Amino acid sequence: MLDAAGRSGNFSNIRPVEKLTIKPVETSKDLNRFIEFNYQLYRGNAFAVPDLRSDIRNTLTAKNPANEFCESQAFLALRGSEVVGRVVAIINRRANEKWGLQTVRFGWIDFVDDREVSAALLAAVEQWGRARGMKEVQGPLGFTDMDAEGMLIEGFEELGTMATIYNYPYYAAHLDALGYEKAVDWIELLMQVPEALPERLRRISEVVIEKYDLRIVKYKKASDIARHYGQEIFHVINESFKDLYGYSEMTPRQIDSYVRQYLALIDPKLVSLVTDSTGKLIGVGISTPSLSRALQKSGGRLWPTGWWHLLKALKWKHADTIDLLLVAVLPEWQGKGVNALFFYDLAPIYIAEGYKQVETNVELEDNQKVQQQWIYFERRQHKRRRCFKKKL
Repeated sequence: MLDAAGRSGNFSNIRPVEKLTIKPVETSKDLNRFIEFNYQLYRGNAFAVPDLRSDIRNTLTAKNPANEFCESQAFLALRGSEVVGRVVAIINRRANEKWGLQTVRFGWIDFVDDREVSAALLAAVEQWGRARGMKEVQGPLGFTDMDAEGMLIEGFEELGTMATIYNYPYYAAHLDALGYEKAVDWIELLMQVPEALPERLRRISEVVIEKYDLRIVKYKKASDIARHYGQEIFHVINESFKDLYGYSEMTPRQIDSYVRQYLALIDPKLVSLVTDSTGKLIGVGISTPSLSRALQKSGGRLWPTGWWHLLKALKWKHADTIDLLLVAVLPEWQGKGVNALFFYDLAPIYIAEGYKQVETNVELEDNQKVQQQWIYFERRQHKRRRCFKKKL
């Protein structure tokens, strides 16, 4: 076991005489062990937030619509019969074609503090990618940008979120030692909810609404958002994010899946939809009460009691933190003040509901357009995560 600071405990005492082997995940039993390893490695960690086991299973099986354009293989690292690491190798053909790359990705990587283990796992990814004509390896990345990405390199004593990866500090040191280097960094910010709507934000928002004849659309039911704007929301996301690092646009099948999975579960009060005068969606901001503590209590399981912790956090006794899942604006509307409208709409709700802080999702460190929208709020950068790369 490893503690919250990343020091080795029980796992470091695995008998060194046991041979290390890398095993492809081929059976349901293998997949169970792959999924369970993360929960074992981070059990009792105060900052790690577990994924739901069902979500990981759906992502790593044929149910994932990204399989239309991705090829993947999961691997386990074993010392004797003991799991000591895991990783998934992924080739996203759409992203490679769009960006002119021959890249294999690695994701869902976890390992004990043993350089032999991390080296063997990444060697398996490299060999698998090389056999398929790939010239470079990058990660941690998922199948698409809807999966968590980036290895945490700052902020180890900050509570994780349901949308991001938590890992021990030694992970990045292992990759540095193996010849991996920085591809890009993402940062995350923690903003304080003000006592009242900032006057400058109010003035700018009202000018933008009047100048461009815009509307802020609200619904009382999440199902109505999904029905009326579900497809458009993901069209806006595709258009807004299409030029960001490594992005591959979502397919119709992916969009249908995300509409069913996610939009029906959100709190409609915490969603801001901005349309033009014709009713066309031009921007969306989606936030949710933090589910980090509820997911920790659930242990990554919905049954028998995990669902209760999640429902309680969503409906009756929310955390004091809002997770800002995404903000997206159509390219032709960027730079016109539309982003201000999301917080003109949502900040008074955060204040009335008693939220104290807002945590952003990951944003590229050089994305000034995104970072400019936080100027109205007291804030601090509290996390940084990195995508590594290596030539094959």
